[in-house]
Amino acid sequence: MRALALLAPLAVLTLTACSQGDSPDQPAPAPAEPDAVLGGVNLDEPLRALGTEPFWAVNIDGDGLVYSGVDRPEERAPHAGPQMAGATAMWSGQTDQGRVLSVTLIETRCSDGMSDRTYPLTARVEIGEEVLNGCAASVDFLMNTDERGEPRG
Repeated sequence: MRALALLAPLAVLTLTACSQGDSPDQPAPAPAEPDAVLGGVNLDEPLRALGTEPFWAVNIDGDGLVYSGVDRPEERAPHAGPQMAGATAMWSGQTDQGRVLSVTLIETRCSDGMSDRTYPLTARVEIGEEVLNGCAASVDFLMNTDERGEPRG
């Protein structure tokens, strides 16, 4: 019993020495890096892939994939996040119309062929038997740059 009485204060001192409180002299921890980045684009942010002739778009976010096109019904598909492989990222899911929707983004600059905008990523979309090629960027990039890719001001 006497040994326990001697060990208790030693245990308190050891725990106190091991714990480190926040000190103003210690630098703040660096912000966490995004888990998935491709071509400088944070894949955790909402993304949009788009193409012309025919006009189509796929929005990618935490809620899933949303495909839309001219004269086409919108289709939604859940996804489990991107699968990264080198300079590509791929999302895949089955749409509410029963078709497989796969979106592959490639770390290659892209032009949509109709504007002067350059996108940071190239996109390939497969929906059912159809294969569509286009460009992709974060929604933030698309909303905050003009057709030349310059910041809106």
